[in-house]
Parts: sequence; C-alpha cells; structure tokens
Amino acid sequence: MRLYRFLSGPDDSSFCHKVTAALNRGWHLFGSPTYAFDPATNAMRCGQAVVKDVEGKDYDPQMKLGEQ
Repeated sequence: MRLYRFLSGPDDSSFCHKVTAALNRGWHLFGSPTYAFDPATNAMRCGQAVVKDVEGKDYDPQMKLGEQ
C-alpha cells in the first residue's frame, strides 16, 4: 500500500526536523514544499507532502500514519 502524509509546521528548525525524521523513517518527498502566512498566528508556516510504500499491510483508516 502507499501512504500519504502532509507535514506542516512553523517556519523554523522544528519543521525541518519533522521532515528529516520522516525521511529517516522511509518516507519520500512528494511534490514541492509550501510556504504561507497564517494570519491567526501572524507567522509563516511550511508544508511538505511525503509518501511511503508499505508491503504486507492493508490500509485501515484508523491507522496512525506517522507510526508506519
């Protein structure tokens, strides 16, 4: 099965660490990163889609994707 996640966070090193952790768990970048202003927090936010192929498991909407 192929899994998809969209990672988001503030424009700081914590976002880079989140993406780096996903890459080191076997996820792959999917598409270009996004960058947008969040007027609710008056700050810039980043986003990046990632995908991962997992063999031998079936998709279940209750699964926690970050644990795969």
